[in-house]
Amino acid sequence: MLDAFLSSTISMAAPLLLAALGELLVEQSGLINIGIEGVMLTAAFCAMAAAYATGSIATGLGCAIAGALLMSGLFAVMAVNLAVNQVVAGTALDIFALGVTGVLYRRIFGETGKALTVRTLRGVFRGALARLPLVGPALLQQNGLVYFAFLMVPVLHLVLYRTRWGLKLRAAGERPEAADALGLGVYCLRWQALMISGVMTGLSGAYLTLGYANTFVEGMSAGRGFIALSIVILGGWRPVRIAIASLLFGAALALQFVLQAVNTGLPYQLFLALPYVLTLVVLTILGGQGPVPSALGEPYVRE
Repeated sequence: MLDAFLSSTISMAAPLLLAALGELLVEQSGLINIGIEGVMLTAAFCAMAAAYATGSIATGLGCAIAGALLMSGLFAVMAVNLAVNQVVAGTALDIFALGVTGVLYRRIFGETGKALTVRTLRGVFRGALARLPLVGPALLQQNGLVYFAFLMVPVLHLVLYRTRWGLKLRAAGERPEAADALGLGVYCLRWQALMISGVMTGLSGAYLTLGYANTFVEGMSAGRGFIALSIVILGGWRPVRIAIASLLFGAALALQFVLQAVNTGLPYQLFLALPYVLTLVVLTILGGQGPVPSALGEPYVRE
């Protein structure tokens, strides 16, 4: 059971980590994208629909990224170019994604989806190493998206704190007026952050259907986008801390399955609520202790 718990912890943490790292870039630029939940849900649907139609996982991944980029672009137009309230724009995006994926799912696949399934991503490592106790299931039987998610932690750390682009991005999130006065192009930087975030959130959504569930259910993102937002805050806007926080929430998601398997006599809804209760608790105790970008969430209009 410990093998299964550790493996589930890492696999559950991967989509949260991908989405949270993408949101980290967006927030470092001064935006807050509440619509990340809708982006993830759209990507999950696009991945499943494309993979089901073509039988190709690669096509599913590509369509997931395309759908996520489209949704991120819509948010960019509203939040960057039109300077709409970012919370309102993101909430509208979530509602739109929930509605449009539900309508398309029922239109294409029917009310029940007709036992719809697609092929899932396979584990990268095989053979004797993958069967080692504890280490094998937890670390060596994961699919490529899991390894990609954790690889992006040091990559983004280097990008944010060791490159000129990272310095420009953080300047846009701290003092957008001064950054624009220096010719850094705040609008362009924020668009770039949203597009990169779109790719990462698209892969996060694709993971739900192609790397984990091998099917699609309406609303299957199930609040993971909002958990990713809280992970960014809990992680103090630092990639390594965000990875640790993602593992914490991954463990909470995995624990609910363990508790449901054990006959405790408690309603299963209590276990389903565990990750969301944890979100509220850790944000209450530890949230907001990191270096928050000064202009986070504030609309910026170039003069």
